[in-house]
Amino acid sequence: MKKTMAAVVATLCLQFHAVSANAGMLVAEVSIPTQTMTVTQDGVTKYHWKVSTARKGYFTPTGSYSALWLSRDHHSKKYDNAPMPYAVFFDGGYAVHGTVEVRHLGQPASHGCVRLQTENAAKFFALASEVGLHNTHIIIRGEPERVASNAVEHLALTQHDR
Repeated sequence: MKKTMAAVVATLCLQFHAVSANAGMLVAEVSIPTQTMTVTQDGVTKYHWKVSTARKGYFTPTGSYSALWLSRDHHSKKYDNAPMPYAVFFDGGYAVHGTVEVRHLGQPASHGCVRLQTENAAKFFALASEVGLHNTHIIIRGEPERVASNAVEHLALTQHDR
């Protein structure tokens, strides 16, 4: 009986492990300079959308993050109960979420979150729910041209020292 029970438990564990292993990787790459977000799943581009990041006087954090939590119908506690539908939180109170301010998409307009059209936020939210938070990553890039020029300068200095 103990051997049968152990076999059943082992089979169930392997089934659940296989589901999470097959869930795939979801990456949202946000470009602050171009105000766009590209969504890839398992390395295949699925979507490319206009977004709004922080306007002057505010800050959108750059870097690489894992999704922390989801909220389908969130409202900001900091900014007058502002709606944040289909929010995927990645750094404290920062999230990728929908907005009704669609006329501002493609230009900085937020208090720091990454805003996108609500129907697109719903798609990203659904994908994040499907693959799981641990498989959902948000990468926010600031000024790639500055990074590129610094890399070229570093390479030139390194080669000169040889």
